[in-house]
Amino acid sequence: MSQFWIVLGQFDPIQSQSMSTSKKVIAREEWERKLKEVKIRKDDVNKLVMNFLVTEGYADAAEKFRIESGTEPDIDLATITDRMAVKKALQSGNVQDAIEKVNDLNPEILDTNHQLYFHLQQQRLIELIRHGKIEEALEFAQGELAPRGKENRSFLEELERTVALLAFEDVENCPYGELLDVSQRLKTASEVNAAILTSQSHEKDPKLPSLLKMLIWAQNQLDEKAAYPRINDLSTAALEDTAI
Repeated sequence: MSQFWIVLGQFDPIQSQSMSTSKKVIAREEWERKLKEVKIRKDDVNKLVMNFLVTEGYADAAEKFRIESGTEPDIDLATITDRMAVKKALQSGNVQDAIEKVNDLNPEILDTNHQLYFHLQQQRLIELIRHGKIEEALEFAQGELAPRGKENRSFLEELERTVALLAFEDVENCPYGELLDVSQRLKTASEVNAAILTSQSHEKDPKLPSLLKMLIWAQNQLDEKAAYPRINDLSTAALEDTAI
């Protein structure tokens, strides 16, 4: 994939055959020749893979890759297991356990990130509503979340949407039912995961997906000016024949 960017910089479309639509045609042979001329360091590729494994929390795979490739991660791999334990707790709805685990890792994470702490408490409220603990949910909302809502307008709006679930008998099909969907748990878990990574001076998002987005953007830009062997299936990175 890195070869793609370098080829774009090296290729001179003026030397290629012109189409009737004024687009330039880049033959497959010429494109592949340019790709072969580009040298990508194996160490750079290995670092990209390790970055993905660490950020996404694949501790066992990261350890095996470290041994096989000799690529050292930029954080202690043991912390991945702790981070994934937090994620697992949130995905199962055990928010209090997740909060305790975050504090064990680094208490400053929640002390300094008020939005994250509010979202965790909001998730606790959602879980209480999910299990039909109405009285406990109301007490929790009034005692823990309402004071924070008074201090922050956006918090208050989120709290109002969550408490509104209590007004419906069929909460899963009410206007705010998406809060009870598993995607809400995943959203909260992702936010916590990013905060933990940031506290460890690590990127909160893996580099590989960003590079793939850049590839798609670059191809879309090039489509306006030239016909060339495109990569349509990112899972295989196979070059398609030039469409003329």
